[in-house]
Amino acid sequence: MPTMETNGEDSKNSTRGAEDIKLLANEAFKAHKYSQAIDLYAQAIALNSENAVYWANRALAHTKLEEYGSAIQDATKAVEIDRKYSKGYYRRGAAYLAMGKFKDALKDFQQVKRLCPNDPDSAKKLKECEKAVMKLKFEEAIAAPDSQRRSVAESIDFHTIEVEPQYAGARIEGEVVTLEFVKKMLDDFKNQKCLHKRYAFQIVLQTMEMLRALPSLVDIKIPDGKHFTVCGDVHGQFYDLLNIFELNGLPSEENPYLFNGDFVDRGSFSLEVILTLFAFKCMSPSAIHLARGNHESKSMNKIYGFEGEVKSKLSDKFVELFAEVFCCLPLAHVINEKVFVVHGGLFSVDGVKLSDIRAIDRFCEPPEEGLMCELLWSDPQPQPGRGPSKRGVGLSFGGDVTKRFLQENNLDLVVRSHEVKDEGYEIEHDGKLITVFSAPNYCDQMGNKGAFIRFEASDLKPNIVTFSAVPHPDVKPMAYANNFLRMFS
Repeated sequence: MPTMETNGEDSKNSTRGAEDIKLLANEAFKAHKYSQAIDLYAQAIALNSENAVYWANRALAHTKLEEYGSAIQDATKAVEIDRKYSKGYYRRGAAYLAMGKFKDALKDFQQVKRLCPNDPDSAKKLKECEKAVMKLKFEEAIAAPDSQRRSVAESIDFHTIEVEPQYAGARIEGEVVTLEFVKKMLDDFKNQKCLHKRYAFQIVLQTMEMLRALPSLVDIKIPDGKHFTVCGDVHGQFYDLLNIFELNGLPSEENPYLFNGDFVDRGSFSLEVILTLFAFKCMSPSAIHLARGNHESKSMNKIYGFEGEVKSKLSDKFVELFAEVFCCLPLAHVINEKVFVVHGGLFSVDGVKLSDIRAIDRFCEPPEEGLMCELLWSDPQPQPGRGPSKRGVGLSFGGDVTKRFLQENNLDLVVRSHEVKDEGYEIEHDGKLITVFSAPNYCDQMGNKGAFIRFEASDLKPNIVTFSAVPHPDVKPMAYANNFLRMFS
């Protein structure tokens, strides 16, 4: 009997302790310290794993870090514990929405409506989700097979587009994009003025032609005594992009850059960002290199704002054109045969050679599995081996995976992006992997710094520069995103 009393007391203490930790986790969440909140909710779960609230709260924190796979797992556990816990279904539905899995999301919101029939918020979200599913079905029904689709780029002759006499913005004289034009365009963008669609077409089409000719893995040579800058995700934060150029100089043959994917989405100046990067590419192809990120895709652009922004500022035809151009972006770069640069990460199998990456047929929307998917989506993990992706796409890989890949390909370092970091960067895997993220105060709420890496040849020692966010006009992130996703932002 004394033992039973002791066990009962221990259980009460565990429950009380779990509640205390949950309150600390809630405070961390309110302060936008989502990783800390996740760790604290995990401690609460360790003390009381049968409380659905802890799992659902951790799911929400995972969602804030775009770890939608983990959010779905936690929310599923919450509804397994309590089948009538509406927040569990709600948060799982939100995570499915963020991944573009509208049909799965619809089932969860229907369940929320059944559990809370008089909740106007649930009814509104269900209606938006139903509209999204109907639109998806309609688009699938009218879509032409790939073999019958005509290239939008081939249908455009920008020379025939008239520029109105009253247009006072930047102009390209003839076929050549000059530094003078780019500077004028940047000034116009700073003042929230649009570029004429004739010149926007010209920049995008000329960039597409250059990108199409590149291999899927691009080799970059930096001469001894020269430097090279790698930037991570920019995500439509145009004014922070301008700040990078203030700190580190404009792209030129003497000051070359690599932007490592995720140029667009979330930030509401994505069009300005992509036209700026493309214009520099047209001006001097060796001044700027561009890699594909997971957000350079139709499915992401449809959800996270770029599609809506392009339709608002230019036209529907540009949406299709950007989708074609994004399929031409290279997947990875190697600097001086020693530094491997990729948006996401490494692979679900060992033995992948650089030649395998060069051989990828990248001219398509990103698949949901395979080498191309993993290059764009995967993330490092602290423990060795491989694990499921926090995002629900790709995988997580450990330091041993990184070490073997580098050894097998005679490389020294992996540089990747894809994840927001408090300091703008993180060094992992015994110094063999660096994450760099260049969108400070991501989505106007994360409070993180941005960073870029300068490499000096010949030793290629990474010099990491961090910077803070700068002010921007009062246009909120996700301003052009789908209605249903804005509801959760």
